[in-house]
Amino acid sequence: MDFLNLFEPKTMAVVGVSLTNDRHPANIIYKKNYFRYPMKVYAVNPKGGMYYKEKIYKSVKDIPEKIDLVVIAIRAEYVPSVLSECIECWVGGAAIISGGFAESGRGDLKKKLLEVVKKADFPIIGPNCLGIYSPDSVDSFFLPSERMVRPESGNVAIVSQSGGILVDQMVKFAGQGIGLSRAISIGNKAVVNELDLLTFFARDDKTDVIAFYIEGFGPGEGREFAQAASRFPKPIIVMKGGQSTAGSRVVLSHTASMAGDYTVFSSIMRQFGLVEAKNEYEMLSFCESLSCYPNPINGRVGIVTASGGHGAIAVDICDRSGLEVPLLQRKTQNRIREKLSASIQPIASLGNPLDLTGSARDDDFVIAASELSHLEEIDCVLVLLLPYLPEVTTDVGARLSQLYQEVKKPIVAYVPHVEKYRMIIEGFQLNNVPVARSIEGAILMVEAMKRYKPC
Repeated sequence: MDFLNLFEPKTMAVVGVSLTNDRHPANIIYKKNYFRYPMKVYAVNPKGGMYYKEKIYKSVKDIPEKIDLVVIAIRAEYVPSVLSECIECWVGGAAIISGGFAESGRGDLKKKLLEVVKKADFPIIGPNCLGIYSPDSVDSFFLPSERMVRPESGNVAIVSQSGGILVDQMVKFAGQGIGLSRAISIGNKAVVNELDLLTFFARDDKTDVIAFYIEGFGPGEGREFAQAASRFPKPIIVMKGGQSTAGSRVVLSHTASMAGDYTVFSSIMRQFGLVEAKNEYEMLSFCESLSCYPNPINGRVGIVTASGGHGAIAVDICDRSGLEVPLLQRKTQNRIREKLSASIQPIASLGNPLDLTGSARDDDFVIAASELSHLEEIDCVLVLLLPYLPEVTTDVGARLSQLYQEVKKPIVAYVPHVEKYRMIIEGFQLNNVPVARSIEGAILMVEAMKRYKPC
């Protein structure tokens, strides 16, 4: 199956556009793509008519050019006949927004749908999904434009069985400054599943990291997915819904997925070197980290701080996360001390964490981070930046991130995310250094690099 036409369509048809309800999902999808995206969009309704001074076609077959993507938002029982028309017209693929299939007990409708598309090898996203969002190309989500939060374009793709989880992650991406390449809500995944999308993303030059929210697999699909993912050339992050017995019951009613035993699932993820996120917070941190640093580390951390309390908290979290904070040799500490500002030389504690105290300047942070970056026994530098210190300027983020560009040893920063410190945060992000809004979030970013085990 070729999915490029689905993610970057030049022509789209929206089936189900209403002449009486302008808030109908099909109308919202049509308007967004008609006004915002560089493609030709056609409206389809068996009654015909006009919409925004454009003709409404009675059938996909009546549209005068080949269609790359058909978005279907009609009652479930009518979907198979529309799919037959799509196949007859050589449509590139379809996203079925409609619900009312296996998740609501209508397994017969799903079976009929599969009978229609099986021989044609016709790609279907869904049913019971939001479909596809590809920045600057297409948006089949039935969410009004004024309520959509769109992350900037970037290199992380999200594949989710749940449309709600997907949209939440997009909101969090935007807030955290993580760039998105593609977002796909696959719903009941009647045809296109996670394994199919792995094949596409392996070749997609817009995507460097893939994050999956998975509720369940069919028989044998879980291990097949894990085996394929273990050979995948890019980092994969997986979050599982239905981890508890009660959660498994909800998953079954949501997308008709068999959740399976979570302990077994988690064990398989580790066995095949996939990065499992236990919750949305971990998912966010892991995506940001691996989008910047797609290579694994051993997990030896050098910490730079201006607060002994921050350093102590960071060491405790590192210890719980299986990360090592090695004590620096005395000669190394002395070499660093000689380079620091005269005012903090007698009071800085440099064993690791490197506590520069509240009198530290930009230069001191850069010197400490540089020295740690050049040590073989350190895999990653964690900078706990307190931007309210009197000698710290708004240039410190850009200066520290430039150090990564020179040495190529990962740097992760913690900076409180408030508007007052936006210039510092952007100084890091513009040079591809991830910035967490909490100490725990920063250490999760380091942990992601350790958890990633490429083939």
